[in-house]
Order: sequence, then C-alpha cells, then structure tokens
Amino acid sequence: MRQQGTATQLIVDGKPFLALAGELGNNTATSLEYMEHVWPKLVDTHLNCALAAVSWAQIEPEEGKFDFGALDGVIQGARSHNMHLVLLWFGSWKNGLSSYPPDWVKSQFERFPRAQPTAGKSIEQLSSFSNANRDADARAFAALMRHVREVDGGQHTVVMIQVENEINGLDHSPLATQAHEGQAPKELMDYLQSHKDTLTPEVRQVWEAAGFKSSGTWDEVFGKGGGADEIFIAWHYASYVGRVAEAGKAEYPIPMYVNSWGEGFPNAGARANGAPKPSVIDVWRAGAPKIDMLSPDIYGADYARMCAEYTRSGNPLFIPETRGLPPNGLEARALYAFGRYDAMGFSPMGIERPAIPDIELTTAYDVIKQLALLISEHQGNGTMSAVLLGANDEPQKVQVGDYSLECSFLKPRVLPGSPQPQPPFPNAAAIFIAVRPDEFFAAGNGVNVIFTPTTPGPPQAGLATVEEGVFVDGRWVPGRRLAGDDTSTPALVLPRLHAVADQPALFGPSFKGILRLTLYRYR
Repeated sequence: MRQQGTATQLIVDGKPFLALAGELGNNTATSLEYMEHVWPKLVDTHLNCALAAVSWAQIEPEEGKFDFGALDGVIQGARSHNMHLVLLWFGSWKNGLSSYPPDWVKSQFERFPRAQPTAGKSIEQLSSFSNANRDADARAFAALMRHVREVDGGQHTVVMIQVENEINGLDHSPLATQAHEGQAPKELMDYLQSHKDTLTPEVRQVWEAAGFKSSGTWDEVFGKGGGADEIFIAWHYASYVGRVAEAGKAEYPIPMYVNSWGEGFPNAGARANGAPKPSVIDVWRAGAPKIDMLSPDIYGADYARMCAEYTRSGNPLFIPETRGLPPNGLEARALYAFGRYDAMGFSPMGIERPAIPDIELTTAYDVIKQLALLISEHQGNGTMSAVLLGANDEPQKVQVGDYSLECSFLKPRVLPGSPQPQPPFPNAAAIFIAVRPDEFFAAGNGVNVIFTPTTPGPPQAGLATVEEGVFVDGRWVPGRRLAGDDTSTPALVLPRLHAVADQPALFGPSFKGILRLTLYRYR
C-alpha cells in the first residue's frame, strides 16, 4: 500500500491496482467443479479481481493437518482467467457467528468456549475473550498465509486478505466478566494518550467524560454506558483479530482488512457489538496494528454517507460487499467510490448469482477500466471528484482542479406533443478528472453540470471542444465531436455536456461513453 497525496493506493507489481471486483457466494469457491461454471461469468462481467472465501473447516479438517487443494485450484483458476484474488478468511466468525470453524473446534466447547449474549446461555459463536480460540485461529491463518506465499509469492495472484467476516456480538460469559473487572490494557491506554488530539470524537468524548484517566479498570477509565461498552467489546475483538493478522503477516505480509456493517455508537445501548466501525477505528488501530483498513459492507440507501464515514481518520476505502438500488445502482456507486473517495476497489456481493445486473456492472467496469490510468494518476491530489445524486437531492458542488462544478439531478424536459419520459432514474452519478487547467475527462449518467472558474480571470466558462471517445491501451481515441443539440437536449441518451449557465452540462441516462471537453473563459 502506497500513499499518494491524500489517497492510499494498492500497488500490485509496481503499479496502482483498482480492484473491479465481485464477491463470490460464501461457499462457491469450496468446489472446483462448481467454479468451472463461474469463471466465464466473471470474465464476461469484466472483473479483474474476485473475492473468494477460504473456510477454516475445509483447510484444517483435523487439528494440525491441512488441505489446500481447493484453494490451489481457485488460485490456478484465477490465473488462467487473468484475474486477481482477495481471499476472505472465514475463521472464527462469519456474520458474527461461528459456522466455519472445523468440527474439532465446534465439538470441544469446553476447550474452545462460546460467547454468551445472555449470561449462562451459550450460542454458536466463539468467545473473543478466549486465548485458546484466538491461538487456534492464528495457527490456522498462519498456515494459510505460509501456503499462499509458497504457491503465489512470485506471481501475486492473491493481492489482499480479509480477516474474519462482519465481526459483532455481545458476550456476558465468565471470561468476559473477568476481563471487564480487570485493568484497561496498557496497549490501548498508551495509544489513546499518544493520539489524544486526533481521536475520533466518539471515543474521545467517552474517555473525556470519565476524566482522561491513563490507567484503571474499564469502568474507571471509560465509565458506564453504551459508548464504554462499545470500546470494551471492540478492544477484545480487535486484539483477537490483531493476533491472528500478526501471525499471518509474519508468514506473508500482504495488505489485510476487516469488514463491517452498522452504525457508530452514540447512545449505543444494546447495539454495542464491537464491530470494526469508524467510530472505534482508534480502538482497532491500537488492538490490531497489522490490519491496514476497516471496510464497509453497504447494502442500504445511505451509500454516500457510509463512504464518507469509512474515510475518516485517513482510513482507505475498499468496498467488499454492496448491491445497487436499480436501475443504475451499481454503476453509479462504483463511479462515485473511485472518483470521490479514491477507492481501492468495489465489489458487489454474490457476483455469480442471476440477481446481479450483468449489463449494468459490466458497462460500469468497462468505463472505469478505460479510465483506470487517469484515476490512479489523479487520486489524492484534488484534480478528480464525483457526485452521486437521487431524484430529490439538492444540487451538489465539488471542486475539481480550477473549477467548481455544480451538479444536479437530470429531470427530463418534455416538448409539446412528445411522448412522456420514462420515470427518472433514481441513481445518477458522474466522475470528473481535470487533466489540465481547462481540460477534463468525464463519464456518468443523469447529471446536469455548471462549471464556474475559481481562479483569477474571466468569471464565466464555456465549452470549447466536446468529443466522445474511448481509451485503447491508455491512448485516447476520439469519436464524434459534439455541439448544438448533442450538448444540451435532454431527450438524447448519450453522455453530453453544456456549460452555459441556463443550459447546464448534462449526462443523459445511459452509461456508455467517456467525454473529453475543454473549457474557455469569458466575461
């Protein structure tokens, strides 16, 4: 991972890599025969990366005896289809529960204790307060990473690892009670004190309310309540995962992340669950320093807010699970993540399932793949941005290079006697890249844009040249040159632009092209 301006890039074989990915179903990669029918669909959808789970139960069916046959086949399948992999370690937890540990772990419940959401009643969830659970997981994960290094360390098919899956859960077991009655760990307190001025407000406010103490029991240092409970549970998940990640990175130090769903913890109450959320990023950084980022699984309509939340405190954005809200959902979300938040990757869940809109995602990935070199070049330096708009959203302003762009949702105009338009697209998005002071590349759908200069000189902007085109092997190949109706008429469906204030720049409700435009200024 490499820093470029305010962005963090994933570097593969010396070059920035944008993961145009899809996550396979939980158990898809456990069968090589099943995967034979999946690979062609991934290729047809223009993926360059697949997220595939590795089951602890499958690789360590007997304690200390490992079988990597299925994993080796998946790695070989990815290579033969010119694709990279992100491996998902389904170890102690998947969606908070423990369905993927091997039978010898599940059956020895006294050796490998369970969590108790209600005191005295265990569920099928390994306790994060058990060293035996943690160490068994860490040994298996270290064996996995050692094997990946041995079979792939020279070819780099596997580019990143997700450690566990959607960790969350309350625990009132005797182990948890004992931990809570003990001292707040020195590692956490040292981190909080050395980062006191940059802590997330949620953690800082809880610590401040209890008096900024540097040592003491959990209640003495953080008080009581939902926020204090969240810090307590998050620390024990983070320190558990931190030891697992440390064991794996000692064998093969490639980037690792944890994924999460859910909100921050103000007034958390019963919702306190320890998940790796932005509100506790400092707790996770203290407990799991070998984890490189927290990553959101975003399924709801609050996509833009979640992207913003998960880029707090310099956290890089990688979206391992999402879905679109049709129509135009996946393409709009993908453009927005890469253009606005310098995302490393984007990955709809269940990519091989029929419900995934193939044409929509394929077209989006084709456009982003063409723009990938420009996107990588302009990440983190203020010359690229994007917007995501709904039909009822207020206009948004973004700064791109030397211009302020006011972007609003396209509402088609209807001329007298014309057919009624289709219902407006609920998801509109556009990406803008300023390659020179007055030259942009843009792509998108359903967005009106007005350009306003923000540097000294004439105050108004007009379009000099607008042309459609494509990138072929990184070289711009122009197509039609646009003006007149093709830069201002809403009835058309090809992307087009116009920069005059009363006829704003416009992207129609298709997602098939890239535009190159130059601006001039006048008064």
